[in-house]
Amino acid sequence: MLDGRRATTHWSICEMFATSFPLVEVQTDRIYVRDGDVWTSAGVTAGMDLALALVEHDHGPQLSAAAAREMVMFVQRPAGFPQISTQLQVSQPAHEPLRNLLAFIAEHPGADLSVPALADRCAMSVRTFGRRFQLETGTSPAAFVQASRVQAADRLIEASDATYDDIARSCGFGTVETMYRAFQRTLGKTPGHRRRTRETTPIR
Repeated sequence: MLDGRRATTHWSICEMFATSFPLVEVQTDRIYVRDGDVWTSAGVTAGMDLALALVEHDHGPQLSAAAAREMVMFVQRPAGFPQISTQLQVSQPAHEPLRNLLAFIAEHPGADLSVPALADRCAMSVRTFGRRFQLETGTSPAAFVQASRVQAADRLIEASDATYDDIARSCGFGTVETMYRAFQRTLGKTPGHRRRTRETTPIR
């Protein structure tokens, strides 16, 4: 059924799946994939996102949003939402101020996320903050902020028709050129990769 099609599955078995079924184009960075009339998802909660996408496809966004509210869940994560978010790719801090800070960065990519501003949020000196952040997460504040902004922009490119200028500004890059450089450093691809893939994928 999946030979010659794009599909996804849980991140932990994507490699095994691709090896076992070489004719399937396995997409490891998506929570669900639609290829024609075949839909696949990455896991339990991703299956809920896929179900909402099916409702929206068949009955429109209003019913999908109503179903999401009834289940007390996010309206719908786009298909291109990564299986492992930036927040889950780093070690989780032991101290609550840093844990809260990771959530703030993810939710507010367009905010002032400079090291001095982040240190102030945690009531730490810049030097103490930088050392503590690196120690508890395994990465630097600047690297984490850039990865979070790239993920937010990548999600908007996949799920919306907003212009690159608007996305760059809303995600804290300022300019499209800065966003392009961040994508190349973080993902090794240009921001247009998602949108071109979405626009050129045939629907059987």
